[in-house]
Amino acid sequence: MTIATDRDLDVQALVSAELEWTPDVDCTGIVVAVEHGAVVLSGEVDSYAERLAARRAALRVRGVRAVVDNLTVHPRSPWPVTEAGIAQRVERSLRETSDVPEAVTAEIHARTVTLVGEVDWDFQRHAAQRAVQYLRGVGTVHNLISLTARVPAPGTQEQIRTAITRNAQLDVTRIRVLVSGSRVTLTGTVKSWSQRAQAGHAAWASPHVVEVDNQIIVRTY
Repeated sequence: MTIATDRDLDVQALVSAELEWTPDVDCTGIVVAVEHGAVVLSGEVDSYAERLAARRAALRVRGVRAVVDNLTVHPRSPWPVTEAGIAQRVERSLRETSDVPEAVTAEIHARTVTLVGEVDWDFQRHAAQRAVQYLRGVGTVHNLISLTARVPAPGTQEQIRTAITRNAQLDVTRIRVLVSGSRVTLTGTVKSWSQRAQAGHAAWASPHVVEVDNQIIVRTY
């Protein structure tokens, strides 16, 4: 049996408080556990959007090193949504979102939406996921959209480092960039999950990158 440290108990209390403070999360069905700074969320929420909001709330808390999302979606709406109804909403939302190319399609099974297709940019993949993850009836979203092949360029590593330097949130001296072909590996340390995400965005913005392995560690203490 693992005994929680005082620091873990403090983080647990802070995460619970942040969940209660977050207006788009009903924390009554969520259980929070913490071990060595890793937060485990379990229990039930009403929608996939609420599940994402709970995860983001936990990641905002100082002292959180990682979040394990074991939440399940159990809609409490009195109006049941059929699989056909979800499919219609998903298709309409994808087609009406300007950042989502027509090559992106969706497969729906048991309230799980699987996005497939090939796009030019990572932001288009994220746009497709955002277009469907807040729809009523969606339980889970699997984003399997791939990027088109890119031609490697010799200056990619320095361009990404320059982009990181421009970002006011980041300290480039704490982040290392390694480029192999069209694959980028990021290592180093940052102070928050927001900074880690910003470094990843800088790498994904390169026109010569199809894969980013973000190994940056969040050190909050």
